[in-house]
Amino acid sequence: MNDQLIDAIVAELAPALEGRMMGKVWQLSRVALAFDLRLSDGRYLFISADPAAPRLYLIARTVREFEKLSLAPSSFVLTMRKQLGGARLLGVKKDEGERVVRFSFASYDAVGDTHDWTLIAQLTGRAANLLLLDAAGRVVDALRTPRGEGQEIADLYQPPPPPVNINEGRQTPARPPAFTRGAHDSLSDAADAYYRALEQTRAFDARAAAHRTRLRSLVEKQKKLRRNLEKDLAAHGDAGEHKRVGDLLLANIANAERSGSRVRVTDYFAEDAPTVELEIDEHASLQEEAARRFARYTKAKRAAEETTARLEELDAELAALERRQQELEGIIAARDPAALEAFDGKARGAAATRAAGGRGGVAAQDAHRTKAQIKAAEQVAGARRYRSSDGYEILVGRAAKDNDQLTFKVGRAHDLWLHAADYPGSHVIVRNPARGADVPHRTIIEAAQLAAHFSQAKRDAKVSVHYTPRKFLSKPKGAAPGLVRMSSFRTLLVEPREGVERI
Repeated sequence: MNDQLIDAIVAELAPALEGRMMGKVWQLSRVALAFDLRLSDGRYLFISADPAAPRLYLIARTVREFEKLSLAPSSFVLTMRKQLGGARLLGVKKDEGERVVRFSFASYDAVGDTHDWTLIAQLTGRAANLLLLDAAGRVVDALRTPRGEGQEIADLYQPPPPPVNINEGRQTPARPPAFTRGAHDSLSDAADAYYRALEQTRAFDARAAAHRTRLRSLVEKQKKLRRNLEKDLAAHGDAGEHKRVGDLLLANIANAERSGSRVRVTDYFAEDAPTVELEIDEHASLQEEAARRFARYTKAKRAAEETTARLEELDAELAALERRQQELEGIIAARDPAALEAFDGKARGAAATRAAGGRGGVAAQDAHRTKAQIKAAEQVAGARRYRSSDGYEILVGRAAKDNDQLTFKVGRAHDLWLHAADYPGSHVIVRNPARGADVPHRTIIEAAQLAAHFSQAKRDAKVSVHYTPRKFLSKPKGAAPGLVRMSSFRTLLVEPREGVERI
């Protein structure tokens, strides 16, 4: 509000408010208050010390609305209630040439003595504030933290200095008022309509920006998952090439020419049966190398089938997210609050679906599990649930009995089990939905970090963590809850941290 607009508002407020008694005060935000001055038309004095839009005028609201919107009272509001409760408003005046409005009150104590108070509405941009002055004009309390001479508690009040004018000496056009009375019954009504519309616009923009950010984040996560799947697929190699090499090695057992890691064989499966050279492990026999190639062929073939299906799902999910982005941009362009509200509802529904069924990465894993297993996974009691960067579910036990339940009731033979070495801590299970498939090394690292974090070694810089397939664990007879025997295991050295998504 500029100086002229404040002048006009005060001229309208003064005759309506003078002589009225102070009633209840509601704190509508950290910097905005509503005052009940017991007006017969049911309106209330509204003052905001928001530096971005300091203002004051009368508003028409219900008490229920105030109760719904109000915050716990600040110390300033409590001081006002104590000193101004039941006080009479004697006058409303604006300082000449200043955006400062003074509300003069008289209160009466138990013995009938009068005490004068002044409420200062300082509508001065960055220095905007509400201050309560005593009869001597000293600052008793302030809504916002006061700064500067004449603004601090116990200072003799004086308005803040005007801002430095970098255009001093230049001719600058007067800024037009933000609004006019127009067709409204009063300037207060016009101000209320203007600022409510402004707040709705800001709220619309904030909600739209939040949706934009959320969708952008989801798209980036899906794209990252897609890149990781493509890397995993490439790491498995060409299934057909693994099988071809294995077949060639077996077909040339008798006549292969070998020199260290290089083997020259005849390609009986190609036209004219040319001689080709293969690179193999120099410490393995041809039969062992052929068996290894056939095993890699089986893994690569399974990985190709599963990953291709998951990539198709991801493409469909990405297309759906991009459609959502286009829908949101259309709503923003149309500035349609009702459509954005409906979009909010869809977003909450989608979030609830993801929370109930897990993120996109779960779908590929669930394809290898029965409905009963999926339901059991969603309802694991006594365990924290996480999702690794590769989409694997990680379960972390809590108490000793929960660890026993997790390891020997929930965990399956081909799941991966982890525990901090030589320290009490949680049992950790990595769900391995594809029997016989290897858990990605990155997921093992993330699960090991969780095992270290949820152990008594969590404050160490590095922690040793044992890991092994669940099938290599057994429970010693009569052992306390949480104790296990490992027949085989490996060890990692990791930093304790909780670095993956909690479900």
